[in-house]
Amino acid sequence: MKEKVYDIIIVGAGPVGLFTAFYAGMREATVKVIDSMPEVGGQLAALYPDKFIYDVAGFPKVKAKDLIDQLHQQALTFSPSFCLNESVLEVERLNNEMFHIQTTSSSHYSRSIIITAGAGAFQPRKLKLDNASQFEGISLHYSVKNLKQFQDQRVLLCGGGDSAVDWALALEPIAKEVILIHRRDKFRAHEHSLTLLKESTVKIRTPFEIEQLFGKGGKMEQVSIKEVKGDQHDLLDIDAIIVNFGFITDIGPIKSWGLETEKSSIQVNRKMETNIPGVYAAGDICGYDGKPKLIATGFGEATVAVNHAKKFINPKAKINVHSTHLFA
Repeated sequence: MKEKVYDIIIVGAGPVGLFTAFYAGMREATVKVIDSMPEVGGQLAALYPDKFIYDVAGFPKVKAKDLIDQLHQQALTFSPSFCLNESVLEVERLNNEMFHIQTTSSSHYSRSIIITAGAGAFQPRKLKLDNASQFEGISLHYSVKNLKQFQDQRVLLCGGGDSAVDWALALEPIAKEVILIHRRDKFRAHEHSLTLLKESTVKIRTPFEIEQLFGKGGKMEQVSIKEVKGDQHDLLDIDAIIVNFGFITDIGPIKSWGLETEKSSIQVNRKMETNIPGVYAAGDICGYDGKPKLIATGFGEATVAVNHAKKFINPKAKINVHSTHLFA
């Protein structure tokens, strides 16, 4: 074959994919990374570049874009090949030694595959109001790329998870006023974040949901909210809304690869092996009993997947190698 056969092809260039590329380089594997996005970083880069991340060891908090920059630089240590703007369509086992990966624009070959595709393709769950679309991208947002755009504005956040609470806390020193509404009485965010929320100046309205939007030219002026299962209705003066209702995700063509999946998660064992020999998964895309979906978890899974992929490629390779030995 004229085409280069890599030791490991990594599908997904989010934070876990980037760290997988670095660690695979430490194990002296040849690496190619494929991602459908035009830039590395996955959801963190596309949706949350200004959001603080709190579950990465060594950082009390770190902005998503800074974390991605550092992970990218770390991955480049061993000069992996990056193929962006390519979606993987099919994976075929040619023989006992090689996989053929067909993307939207080319063919790739590898001895093993590690899938780090996060949640797969994603789109936000939108506000279901008749006139919502006229405000989208102007004063109604489903992601935030620059916190400064809300300087001195009256901002209404909707949602009950970590993203909604984190955005509320991040906007508190920037916006003129921050109001957080949730259709239930209890939030699903981490306990410490909720403690900070209670100590902040963020106004909390529960259980409420948006009833109607008022404005013109795409600019929000007022929002009507209503009490869930109650009779109270309030009219708020608002400049912008950020909706955090989560995302509709789809692992797309991965479903057709013959992998064992459950609720859009690829099932793996303690070695991060899928049901297909030579194919591994790490990060949010993989599932097993008791798994917490955190970036920190994905980093650990990446090392396990790489070590066992290395053993799959070369049965004489060691499973456990300390980083000091690798660099030495």
